[in-house]
Amino acid sequence: MPATQPVKKGRREPVALHSHAMDNLRYIRRAMESSASFTSVPGLAGIVIGITALVAAVLAGTRFADQWLAVWVADAVFALAFGGWAMTRKARGEGIQLSRGVGRRFLFSLTPPLVAAVVLTVVLQRMGASEAIPGTWLLLYGAGVVTGGTFSVRPVPVMGVSFMILGVVALAAPPSWSNALLAAGFGGLHIIFGAIIARRYGG
Repeated sequence: MPATQPVKKGRREPVALHSHAMDNLRYIRRAMESSASFTSVPGLAGIVIGITALVAAVLAGTRFADQWLAVWVADAVFALAFGGWAMTRKARGEGIQLSRGVGRRFLFSLTPPLVAAVVLTVVLQRMGASEAIPGTWLLLYGAGVVTGGTFSVRPVPVMGVSFMILGVVALAAPPSWSNALLAAGFGGLHIIFGAIIARRYGG
């Protein structure tokens, strides 16, 4: 009687290893996408934006005091355009698409408070409550930076909180302090945190 041979069962280890390897690859890909989008915030652009804000503060506080709102709005338009260009340029240099992944969430989180600031600027100006505009700008910009900074490097949300604190101070302070507080926020904070980001995470 021939000896029976044990039936060899198929080994499942390769399947398990393959599945585990794929999970690791997906995790690595997500981690790489997250870290790449974090560094897309341009520090050097923040310094430039801060310098132009200081120039705007000087102009709005002296020669163009009667047109302070127009001066700051012009500076805000430049800051948004230049900052957007610098972020896009840095992201392309690193092979990152800001229209997807964490970069997209960063932009979508930053945008709504900025839109709210634009709407409230128009409303407050029409109501004759322009003295509340600087505090509103600082507070809402800070809120946008905090929410967007959730997907960015650590100094970004810290900067946002600093802006919000200045916004509260500006809303409670006399109107004569407004220009100085705008300079401290959009000028000083951008320069300080821009330098930190540029040094730690590249320009």
